Amino acid sequence: MTISLVKGQKVDLTKGNTGLSLLTVGLGWNPAEVEARGLFGAKKSKPNIDCDASAILLSGNGKLAKQNNVVCFHNLISPCGSVKHSGDNLTGDGDGDDEQIFIDLKKVPADVEKVLVVVNIYQCEVRKQDFGMIKSAYIRVVNSSNNDELIRFNLTDNYAGRTALIVGEIYRHNGEWKFNAVGEGTHAAHINVLAQQYQ
Repeated sequence: MTISLVKGQKVDLTKGNTGLSLLTVGLGWNPAEVEARGLFGAKKSKPNIDCDASAILLSGNGKLAKQNNVVCFHNLISPCGSVKHSGDNLTGDGDGDDEQIFIDLKKVPADVEKVLVVVNIYQCEVRKQDFGMIKSAYIRVVNSSNNDELIRFNLTDNYAGRTALIVGEIYRHNGEWKFNAVGEGTHAAHINVLAQQYQ
C-alpha cells in the first residue's frame, strides 16, 4: 500500500520491510500549458522543458562522499555501483515516470549516509525556464523486487523562479533506511552547480 507524504514528512523504508534492498526512485513531471496571444486570438501550448533527475551521494556531514558521487544524465552510475540512472528524458511527455534512479541499498558504501534526489531544468537560463512552468511533479519509491509502490510525494508548492528542486532524500538512521520528503526549490543552472554546494 502506497504511503502519500507531505513536505517534511519522514517514513521508514527498511524497518518492517524485511529484505528490502533494491529501490526504484521514479520522478515525473509535465510542462504546464501556457497561453500565447497572437493575431488570431489566444493559443495554448506546452513549452519544451528538459528536466533532469540526479542523485547526490553524501557522507554523514552532508558533504559529497567522493568528488564524482553525482549520478545524472552524463554520469549514469556511481563509482561504487550502488546508484544507477535510467537515462535522459528530454520532454517529460506521457504518463508514468519520466526518469528513474535505481538504488541497491546493500551496495551503498559505509561512507555514504544519504542519497539526495534532485531535479534541474536543462539550459534553464538560456531558455528562460523555471519550475513555475512545471505541473504534476512527483517522486515515488518502489520496491524493485515486486514493483510495489512504497511511498509517493506530490510536489504542490509554487516553485516559480526556482531552477532546481531538492525533491527528497534516502538516508540511514540507526541501521535502517528512511525517506524524507524535502520539496525545496533552489537556484542552480546545472547539476554540477548544485553539487558544488555539497563540497
